[in-house]
Amino acid sequence: MSSLERFRKWADESFARTDGSIETNSVLVIGLGRFGTALAAELGKLGVAVMAVDISQDLVDEWADRIAHVRVADTTSASALTQLGAVDFDAAVVAIGSDIEASVLTTAALADLGVGNIWAKAITTEHGRILERVGAHRVVFPEKQMGERVAHMVSGEVVDYFELDEGFVLAELQAPESLIGIRLADSHLRDRFRVTVVCIKPEGGSFTYATANTVIGSGDLLVIAGTVDDAQRFAEHAAG
Repeated sequence: MSSLERFRKWADESFARTDGSIETNSVLVIGLGRFGTALAAELGKLGVAVMAVDISQDLVDEWADRIAHVRVADTTSASALTQLGAVDFDAAVVAIGSDIEASVLTTAALADLGVGNIWAKAITTEHGRILERVGAHRVVFPEKQMGERVAHMVSGEVVDYFELDEGFVLAELQAPESLIGIRLADSHLRDRFRVTVVCIKPEGGSFTYATANTVIGSGDLLVIAGTVDDAQRFAEHAAG
């Protein structure tokens, strides 16, 4: 887990969330592709009760010894979802990959049953719009988001990058030479770049809260928050 991922996990646990998520103790994961299996496995590590479902018996057999509760079902059917107890879960994630029809029908069926927190994976923007229209409360684009994240990392301007919401990001980057030895209050970053330093990790140390009196040191890692454009502008400044 990267330092930015650790920070994001810490922030989720420490503050009220603003990204549409709610605290969940049980999650229904539908679709055992790469995204669905990674999601189910990680949720299990976090202590969340997970039931993973797929229409493929072969995939269910493959994951039966790695995910505690795995079932075979046609989730486009409301009756099948009812038998699985879909409405009893705190959240449902439709992680179906390339079968867009099954993705949409499953999302619609969950919405018709009254599942209160539906997340759905989309392949394209158009797919995402349809998922929202049929009842998804949150649509994610894993491939698109990972591509953007890697692009920012490969460019060398940031160490890590997460989009928290459409157009708003957290970015981890090395402190620029121009800020070393300066208090955050005297850097006027919000006025100059419209970004906020959320926390700082001194070289060889751990993340700590950033305050107005924090002095930026050589080798520090900064986690900044701002719009994509503003964060990119600051990253370009930091890269020199």
